[in-house]
Amino acid sequence: MSRLATIPFFKEPGIELSSYETRCHWRRFDENEVLVDYDDVSTDVYFLASGEVRILNRSQSGKEVILGEMRGGAFFGELAALDGIGRSANVTALTRGEVCVVPAPIFRQMIFASEAIADRLFRLLAKRVRELNTRIMEHALLDLRHRLYAELLRLSVPRTGGDGARVVTPPPYHHVLAARIGCRREQVTREFTVMAADGLIDRTRGALVIRRPDLLEARVAEALREDS
Repeated sequence: MSRLATIPFFKEPGIELSSYETRCHWRRFDENEVLVDYDDVSTDVYFLASGEVRILNRSQSGKEVILGEMRGGAFFGELAALDGIGRSANVTALTRGEVCVVPAPIFRQMIFASEAIADRLFRLLAKRVRELNTRIMEHALLDLRHRLYAELLRLSVPRTGGDGARVVTPPPYHHVLAARIGCRREQVTREFTVMAADGLIDRTRGALVIRRPDLLEARVAEALREDS
């Protein structure tokens, strides 16, 4: 079986993948390795087989804004492959891992050859645009506290047990949250102190527990209504 077939994006594509196999290559990467940097002229697409990476942007003054993280099964670099313009973000490894590197011409051939693959790409791009629109609205309309609420909800998953709580695993570093929502680490620390005193969050071994996600959601929704 073609190794490309192990990548979720290429599952049951309706085309023979083995002919593309020799034109792609696999490589391992180390923690903190830069896989893609701003304005790089490369156009390859990277499919994560294992490991975790962080995507971020940097202002002219050097301030970094974290856009998100990706784990095994995700991919990045498709925009440069589609339009040929320099890279718009930095992608740095958080752990060791492995990627399948697909040259832009091969990526485009595969998309045009398979309706299933094209549909997956269209849906993924639409999802990313919607997510970016949401974040733009939050940054434009919400204050620091409510941006933090929204980001914690976005990072969290339901806690096992069905008690309504949500967890962020592992607990996020304050400076990382600050880079996600556009503020300083000290501001995040102050907000966490208030939230803990109000019984909204609790830090346990290996996780940040959001005890009242329903209340945070209601507060974010109310803040958006007030500013709309």
